[in-house]
Amino acid sequence: MALLCTAMAVFIVATVRQTAIDHRTQQLFVNAMNLGVQLRRSVPDLTESNPGQSVQVFDPAGTMVAASPDVAGGPPMINLRPDPDAFAAGNTCDAPVFPGRCMIVLAYPVHRMDGVWQLDVAVPGIPWYVSPQLIIPLATSWVLLVAAAGVGSHRIVGTTLQPVGAITHTLGQITSSDLQHRVPVLKYRDELRDLAETANRTLDRAQSAVERQLRFASDASHDLRSPLTGIRIRIEEALMEPEEADWSQTGEALLDDVDRMQALICDLLQVARLDAGVTGRHEPIDLTALVTGELEHRPAKAELRRHLRPAVMVEGARIELARLLNNLLDNAERHATSTVTVTLSLDAGQAVLEVRDDGEGVPPEQREAVFQRFARLEASRAKDPGGTGLGLPIARQLAQAHGGTLTAEDSTRGARFVLRLPARRCPDDR
Repeated sequence: MALLCTAMAVFIVATVRQTAIDHRTQQLFVNAMNLGVQLRRSVPDLTESNPGQSVQVFDPAGTMVAASPDVAGGPPMINLRPDPDAFAAGNTCDAPVFPGRCMIVLAYPVHRMDGVWQLDVAVPGIPWYVSPQLIIPLATSWVLLVAAAGVGSHRIVGTTLQPVGAITHTLGQITSSDLQHRVPVLKYRDELRDLAETANRTLDRAQSAVERQLRFASDASHDLRSPLTGIRIRIEEALMEPEEADWSQTGEALLDDVDRMQALICDLLQVARLDAGVTGRHEPIDLTALVTGELEHRPAKAELRRHLRPAVMVEGARIELARLLNNLLDNAERHATSTVTVTLSLDAGQAVLEVRDDGEGVPPEQREAVFQRFARLEASRAKDPGGTGLGLPIARQLAQAHGGTLTAEDSTRGARFVLRLPARRCPDDR
């Protein structure tokens, strides 16, 4: 703003000064014409001082024949030699006759019977500030405008940045153990409100992630503590009466607890990798062949029935998709009365894999609860007390990592889990 005001002030002063110079030069020309009219009749009397104007008269030989008192007896005011039919005007500073001063000068030819005489007229030049009547109000206006602009800018910037200060203060209070704070949201829709809303959404995600991690750590420590406690108890019991202990039976029981703990640790590592976004390299996979291979090499715990459409292709990591399928099959065999049915089909560009069992099924109100980590229904705890409660959550995360979905859906009998993955178009498809 100061630069703009300065530029405007310089422009105004320069414009007014040039206008004043043009006006004064025009007046000087009019005065020269009047003196020229007198000079054509006779040499004018210049002994009386004309304030603000200096005059010198030269005959055709260049001899000064008359001059105003302030320049009489001095050197010529100017060295201009105009054409006989034209006048010449200009500015001169620090001339010998006008030391330390700037003057507007004009050389005016006058035609007489005896030749061409020259009339030199000079008046004081216009100073850079033109006049106090101009520069003082202009300088005062400049100071007031700059001051007003400075105060206004300070208030506007302060008001604008006040919400930023509040956001900074709130964010400074947030720690990993206290994520409850939220930054204030402005009333009006603007960039700062968008910033505040984005910050709050980020804090919501951070709080959810921290709470999920804390809950995960708590549940994991609880589930790890159970097999470790069982191992310790069995060892202590055997050591209390080592001679009467059945070490073979104790070893088998310990192996069961170790297997359970090993399965839990493997599940925890898988969950950690999925949470970190670590997945295998995706490649074209024949899902039909993968499902067929897993079913054929799987130990029979229930009757497995299959209805598989041939050559269903997807993009994915083979190991992860196999883990997903086995988690669903483990869950189905755990709850099945006698039969597990696996169906693979194509529907609207999606590969649809269904795993059904003929057990009790999942109540509609608990179909989402079974996908929560460490969540186990009463029926599941009764059938398999050693389960980890991570099989279905891991299966859903693997489905999502492959761009698909895993849901528990309606079934005429038992539970029905449906996996949907984007199908890959085969080159032979038409």
